Amino acid sequence: MGLYETVVKSYGAYAYTLARVLFGLLFFLHGVSKFSKGMPQGLMLVAGVIELLVGLGVFTGFFTRLAATGGAVMMVVAYFKVHAFTALSPLANGGELAVLFFLGFLLLAVHGNGWLSLEKALLKKEVF
Repeated sequence: MGLYETVVKSYGAYAYTLARVLFGLLFFLHGVSKFSKGMPQGLMLVAGVIELLVGLGVFTGFFTRLAATGGAVMMVVAYFKVHAFTALSPLANGGELAVLFFLGFLLLAVHGNGWLSLEKALLKKEVF
């Protein structure tokens, strides 16, 4: 076994959990930014609330798979509702952040909480 495999085996779970926490924090802050200029209206209010809840769920590791699934659906809707009408390519329509968030949520939905989570601490297992 090489050095790389040894490091990944030893620290992979910690790295995944750190990535999950930072990903959740970034999405939470993305939602906070919607409220920074006053109370949003209509779909922006709905999007902001969902981003806050999903980001908090992923950040704390509480129902991560459920939150990630909701976040992934939201990113698909955001991409086609906001970005895709100008051009289909994310680089041309400014939707690369929505695509990256979608892919991150997809990974979280498949792999779950990881090493450290509020869900495992409170419920003793990963429910979702």
